[in-house]
Amino acid sequence: LVWLLVLSLAWLGPALGGEDEDEEVVEEEVKEKKEDEVLSDEIKEEDNVLVLHEHNFARALSENQLLLVEFYAPWCRHCQQLAPAFAQAATELRNESSPARLGKVDATAQTALANEFGITSYPTLKLFRDGNRTHPLAYTGRMDSQGIVRWMQRRAGPSATLLQDTDTAAAFVSSQDLVVVGFFKDLRGKAAQAFFEVAAEMVDMTFGVAEAAELFQAYGLSADTVCLFKKSDEGQTNFPVDPERGLDTAELTRLLRIHSLELVMEFTKETSNQIFGAKIPHHMLLFLNKSSSEQLSLQNSFRAAAGGFRGEVRWPRGGDMEGGFGTPQPQCPPFPAQVLFVVVDVTGHGADVLPFFGMTPEDAPTLRLVKMENNRKYQMEQDNFSDSAIRTFIQEVLDGKVKPRLLSAEPPEDWDKRPVKVLVGKTFEQVAFDETKNVFVKFYAPWCPHCQAMAAAWEELAERYKDREDIVIAEMDSTANELENITIRGYPTLHYFPAGPGRKMVEYKSSRDVETFSKFLDNGGTLPEEPPPVSEVRDPTPPRAAPSPRWV
Repeated sequence: LVWLLVLSLAWLGPALGGEDEDEEVVEEEVKEKKEDEVLSDEIKEEDNVLVLHEHNFARALSENQLLLVEFYAPWCRHCQQLAPAFAQAATELRNESSPARLGKVDATAQTALANEFGITSYPTLKLFRDGNRTHPLAYTGRMDSQGIVRWMQRRAGPSATLLQDTDTAAAFVSSQDLVVVGFFKDLRGKAAQAFFEVAAEMVDMTFGVAEAAELFQAYGLSADTVCLFKKSDEGQTNFPVDPERGLDTAELTRLLRIHSLELVMEFTKETSNQIFGAKIPHHMLLFLNKSSSEQLSLQNSFRAAAGGFRGEVRWPRGGDMEGGFGTPQPQCPPFPAQVLFVVVDVTGHGADVLPFFGMTPEDAPTLRLVKMENNRKYQMEQDNFSDSAIRTFIQEVLDGKVKPRLLSAEPPEDWDKRPVKVLVGKTFEQVAFDETKNVFVKFYAPWCPHCQAMAAAWEELAERYKDREDIVIAEMDSTANELENITIRGYPTLHYFPAGPGRKMVEYKSSRDVETFSKFLDNGGTLPEEPPPVSEVRDPTPPRAAPSPRWV
């Protein structure tokens, strides 16, 4: 009996809590170990990227002269796409023994750091220099490994090469297809310092600087001037510095972007960033099939027309400052508006952009002008491709004499059979501005994750109001349909068109859930005022995906 009692106790021991106590002890030890790791200022690395949190952030700043920090969210698609390039850039900088390092902060977990540095979107990149925590610099480079490396290299070393004599200057100018040289009488002056700032930002160009009198003489200069040297087109383009206003960094950046481009660009994978990065307000596009010699010959008149639209949208000062930084003078006539001329091969890289214009390769050759601020597209109807006809067409568009060519899909046969009505460009006016209906429209892009996330709520809303004669819930694919007087600047965009006379429109900017939508509709297109919740302050506007400011 004694032995049975002993065996029973041994068998029942775990059930009586002994093993649970051991497990609790182990769990507690693991928890304490994790807390110790978090509280420690030890800096761990993942793929040469410093893993930072609030307890090791100060140490990272003190140990690294230049530290570029990515504030990210684990669920963010853009952060996930950036991760490999960010790690590759960190490895390249590490391998070249650069003083620049890269780090990352999970802003959703490290809320104290996110709040301290005002992180409101992901990913956000900030540069910390010499341990300065109060004034980080916003990252302005490209979101790829090469762009990150170049941007950091410019900040780790001199942004411009000092040219001391004519031989070194000549070698520098001829070293690449395009270089920029700043000629300044005083390299410590404000104009020169502004030039160095521009050089640090424009990492895709090579910059030099000179102050020797012999170099001013060699390049035909008498005052502070920034010169752009190109082996093609213009050769040397001068941007004199206004002695009164000095050098404006934004203006110089804009001018260098514009004049760094060829007079006529060909749209390729390599030139895409240049074309859209220059931020020229109008793009004139010649679509052609490069395998056709007849169509290729159209480039001659296209190039001839381009020269007249290379000028700046501003007024010259004194009438004789080529590309200078002048003050507007209303008595002087303006230069022609900026128009970038681009050749698009419909059988090459340009084939991918044809759907944006509602075109097929068989439509070539044809011309389109795009206003980049709103992506309005204008078609040159005539078959005359002479340089004078092209110039006339462009000027008529700029003068507002030509109407845009708007895309519209064909309306589906069952467009009004489902609870959510399907609108297209051709049917939008008659539905949205029906004076007997209150129409709530979702403008979306099929690829937009925010649109996909709210799709079920929009269907449920339509189901809820399907029997209301005075309310219509609708949607329109804004990538396939365009409207003359409504510009969609993000996806999804929600607009409410109230019943009654007049063409009224209200943009909805609140939460994207069925209950809030219903309150909005039941209250006649406004949300009833409610006391603010006592909780963490957040941006009340839900996220949207921005349409690309480019015709791709």
